[in-house]
Amino acid sequence: MKLLNQNEAQSCADALLAWFKDDMRPLPWRKSYLPYEVWISEVMLQQTQMERGVRHFLRWMNRFPDVRAVAAAPEEDILHAWEGLGYYRRARFVQAAATAIVERHGGNIPDDEKALAALPGLGPYTVAAILAIAFNKDVLCVDANVERVFSRLLDLDEPPRRKNAARVIYEQAMQMLPRGKARLYNQALMELGALICGKTPRCPECPVRHFCESCRLGIQRERPVPMAKIPTIDVLGAYGVLMKEQHVFLIKRPEQGLWGGLWEFPGMISAAGESPESAVRRVFREKFAVDVDIAGSLGTVRHNYTNHKLVAAFFQVHCSAEAWEHLLTHGEGMALPSADIRNVAMPAHHRKLAARYFEKTGETSRQLSLLGSC
Repeated sequence: MKLLNQNEAQSCADALLAWFKDDMRPLPWRKSYLPYEVWISEVMLQQTQMERGVRHFLRWMNRFPDVRAVAAAPEEDILHAWEGLGYYRRARFVQAAATAIVERHGGNIPDDEKALAALPGLGPYTVAAILAIAFNKDVLCVDANVERVFSRLLDLDEPPRRKNAARVIYEQAMQMLPRGKARLYNQALMELGALICGKTPRCPECPVRHFCESCRLGIQRERPVPMAKIPTIDVLGAYGVLMKEQHVFLIKRPEQGLWGGLWEFPGMISAAGESPESAVRRVFREKFAVDVDIAGSLGTVRHNYTNHKLVAAFFQVHCSAEAWEHLLTHGEGMALPSADIRNVAMPAHHRKLAARYFEKTGETSRQLSLLGSC
């Protein structure tokens, strides 16, 4: 490990800011740095690729242009606007925080660390990002990009989130921070980590390569030192798509837990040794007290979340007219016009299936011939 002295830190920061001035991406929240837009962008970009984050940001701002619009919206609208970003608890926290901002601060996002930290769902990183990027306060934001940059810059020989490494990164990054330029400095570090100092570093293009110890030693590809990998868990899900007269039967997931409050096709995680077809029949029998017939396979959808690899098998199912009436009067779901399925919030694997059969224009005859009535 090689620490930067004060002169090196200042020269490194100057080179970084000069590069950022010329090469920064024209991201929409950089037009005016409105606190609301900065906040939403930071929450959306957590564990989300930039291109997807920008698309969702623009769609969100068109639907919810300010804090009051978020606070006043039905939760269903919030979840639907968030669809595709995952981690739906973040969306609920955004609405809870917006409500608190309206109630406590007149709809204006505060520029005080204590007041921001008291809002629902705003952790230390998000608070720091709002203070530094929206309000240009001399605060440091350390994300995975910044950790990667300093792991290479200093040649840290341990994972950057270990306590000692995290302390060194914070101290060195703060030493480099030019007072009064936190907005540009923090974004420049994150931009460098995203565009140049990525998983495969592009050292010849790096504006701070002359200060980088890992580059000097030729071991930049060995930094950062990775944390031990968490084993992945294979999961098989089985779901039934039931239709009658161009209506599809959906159920709502419990508010608490994974994908809470979203709508989905009825199903379950298959028990060990159980076939997906058997699991589909069982869930309708046990949950709704109706019997269904498996009419055919609709294919599978693969979806990864946290440390799980899900293979979701979907089946077209049929039931009697009496069973359909029972579902609508005694069940916990709803019969939604198939044309409206795009308007409800669904987990990603269910949305992929819905897009495959219900949302593609010009394929109505194919959809309806495959997904017949009960």
